[in-house]
Amino acid sequence: MSSTTDNLWIRRFRPSPEAAERLVCFPHAGGSASFYLPVAAALSPGVEVAAIQYPGRQDRRHEPGPASVAELADQVSAALADWDDDRPVTFFGHSMGAVVAFEVTRRIERTGSGPVRLFASGRRAPSRVRDEHVHTLDDDGVIAELRALAGTDAQVLQDEELLRMVLPAIRSDYRAVETYRSAPGATVRCPVTVLTGDADPRTSLEEARAWSEHTESEYDLRVFSGGHFFLSERPAEVLAVLREHFTAPVRTV
Repeated sequence: MSSTTDNLWIRRFRPSPEAAERLVCFPHAGGSASFYLPVAAALSPGVEVAAIQYPGRQDRRHEPGPASVAELADQVSAALADWDDDRPVTFFGHSMGAVVAFEVTRRIERTGSGPVRLFASGRRAPSRVRDEHVHTLDDDGVIAELRALAGTDAQVLQDEELLRMVLPAIRSDYRAVETYRSAPGATVRCPVTVLTGDADPRTSLEEARAWSEHTESEYDLRVFSGGHFFLSERPAEVLAVLREHFTAPVRTV
């Protein structure tokens, strides 16, 4: 699997310099940029898809994982600022990626124009907090959580040596997102579309609807049949929502 590496943080599996718009994707806890390869294949060449590569995995496996969502958002914001080419950009984040994308949006909007829309998938609103401590469990406990949510590649879960190798990054991701607390009243200026599974054990419909409190613009909720990783179970339906967005009237940055 090859990709264009713009810097340590950004991967483009289907570079499309002629595309009028860009989609930047943020992975879930334990996830990597390659999770979004099917999205890049489906939307190119009309939309250039980039995915964020967090430290601690794949080609960045020798780096320590994120210490916090705030630190991660600071680093991603800086990387995107260096990469910016003035095309309209949309953010899509799943699970932990949703709050990272939200915090990156807040940082970018402080200094100029941010994304034209934020897609927050599989994550409760930033103001909705649960008392979760997966990052404090032993290795077997973390692995059980991964299997329960079905968000990690089946081959990884079956390969004991590989699994033990990636566990430190997964644990640091869980620590970052489980200790995350948004600033009181935190909002973004751009519209927010929330995607959620109707059987997600980590996000209730009420917690998903609460994203409406975090945008100064329009808010939309799309509910899919499925659990936490409904987007892997219903890829065609999720891609249809993205295509609907990108075929809407032209947006300005």
